[in-house]
Amino acid sequence: MSAKNFIAVGCDHAGFELKEKVKSYLMALGYTPLDQGTYNSDSVDYPDFVHPVAGLLENGQADFGILICGSGNGVAMTANKYKFIRAALCWTPELAALAKQHNNANVLALPARFVSTEVALECVKAFLEASFEGGRHQKRIDKI
Repeated sequence: MSAKNFIAVGCDHAGFELKEKVKSYLMALGYTPLDQGTYNSDSVDYPDFVHPVAGLLENGQADFGILICGSGNGVAMTANKYKFIRAALCWTPELAALAKQHNNANVLALPARFVSTEVALECVKAFLEASFEGGRHQKRIDKI
């Protein structure tokens, strides 16, 4: 499978409703969301859905990941345990763009309980449209 335009998505119960909206938005933008769950709002453990997203990135089956939980912290912390992942917790479009431009983030973590759907979708758009600037930022990435 070519990774072109494939975005791995995952969430816990707190992020389920937002994940569904993010998936629809991604499809409207021409991306294919690879949904790794959860698939309803029943209580679950967020790491169980972060690990499959990381697997898709590691295997080159997805270009980027989007993870969602109540605060965004749990999914970001779990994702950042993987050496090849740079997950950024973002709650504004400006932060989402900078995460990619300066930190070469490959996973966007969203806090479902702290952002509106509109802001979350603006963050997704900003993240996907941004490009890593390299240069002085690359040497910093190399030190992570």
